[in-house]
Amino acid sequence: MKLSTSLSFNGSCQEAFKFYEQVLHGKAMMTMTFGESPMADQTPTAERDRVMHTSLQFGDQVLMGSDAPSQMPFQPPQGFHISIGVDDTAEAERIYKALSEGGAVQMELQKTFWAERFAMFSDRFGIPWMVNCEAPK
Repeated sequence: MKLSTSLSFNGSCQEAFKFYEQVLHGKAMMTMTFGESPMADQTPTAERDRVMHTSLQFGDQVLMGSDAPSQMPFQPPQGFHISIGVDDTAEAERIYKALSEGGAVQMELQKTFWAERFAMFSDRFGIPWMVNCEAPK
């Protein structure tokens, strides 16, 4: 079994995934807009440039996303965080700085009893993240 996360956006999916690809050094797998899909004729003209599906690969993991279509109104994410685990404090600091810029920080990146660095925040797209760099054992 393999779990993947799929994020929903309100028209900013393409911008968000280009940003995530750059910051997280992911590899874009594919992107399809509603206008490029077999459902293009059924899609309102104003929604044809919205993302129907996109995916980024990080090693053997995949992050997926889409823009919410008008018949399924967008709801902001809540009740979860995407957790990024890294082994290097400099990498934790780089990722935190980039992803949290323009977002809302719940817990600044800092040393904790379990980690060299840990932070909780939402990025500028409203997606909740945690960055964790475990303490050496």
